[in-house]
Amino acid sequence: MASTTVDSGRGPRPSPRKGRKFRGPGSVGPFGLGVAVLWLSIIVLLPLAALTVKSFDDGLAGFWDAVTEPRAVATFKVTLQVSVAAAVINLVLGTLIAWVLVRDEFPGKRFVNALIDLPFALPTIVASLVLLSLYGPASPIGLVFNATKPAVVVALLFVTLPFVVRAVQPVLIELDREVEEAAASLGANNWTIFRSIILPVLLPSVLSGTGLAFARAIGEFGSVVLIGGNIPGDTQIASQYIRELIEYDQPVDAAAISVVLLALAFVVLFVLRVVGNRLARREEQIR
Repeated sequence: MASTTVDSGRGPRPSPRKGRKFRGPGSVGPFGLGVAVLWLSIIVLLPLAALTVKSFDDGLAGFWDAVTEPRAVATFKVTLQVSVAAAVINLVLGTLIAWVLVRDEFPGKRFVNALIDLPFALPTIVASLVLLSLYGPASPIGLVFNATKPAVVVALLFVTLPFVVRAVQPVLIELDREVEEAAASLGANNWTIFRSIILPVLLPSVLSGTGLAFARAIGEFGSVVLIGGNIPGDTQIASQYIRELIEYDQPVDAAAISVVLLALAFVVLFVLRVVGNRLARREEQIR
């Protein structure tokens, strides 16, 4: 017979049975967990496994030759350069835009807030066409720099900006303004308040958004097709090189390049997630 415990004013109640795990409100249980794992496997894990297996059809030596071929190495360098540049720029400007949207009031704020999500909805090839119309040979503003690395960076900035803004914005909304006001009343200037109070709280979300922006950038294709020029060794990024390999009937080499990109994106996201979690735990301990 199960033992009972007495809760003052409420009478006896059954105590939890030994060996039975308590599931809190909202728990989906074994069935829900099974469905989630199955769906994740079908949509993500199985395709990635198939791609990895395909990349080794020519053996380990064939994989290594594909990813170390001079054209491939040059493409990786260009991809990393433009992706890091776009991620770093959006780290700063995306955080600034999120700050303005949360802390400032101005006419058209709702429109601007909705505009941030446009790259999510707009087909990326349309973005490339728009950028080419604006910065191409027939530029209405006289600014021509298509088929250059800056053009590729601009295209990547366009498609990756929302990742940083939408990662930082909710944290800023939930930030306790009373702590900032107390610091200001004690004589702290704006920079000290930002560096000591706001930045430690924002940093995990900033890193998360920047990691997502970088991961999106290294795999981007549509937005750079027209504006980038696809010049080997100069503006050709990895996704364009993969398409070229497919067109020349080299699917194994294309799969090898894809696996490298996937591994790079995973490592960057994993490292930033670990760093972000540690910073968040440290901030909670300080509080």
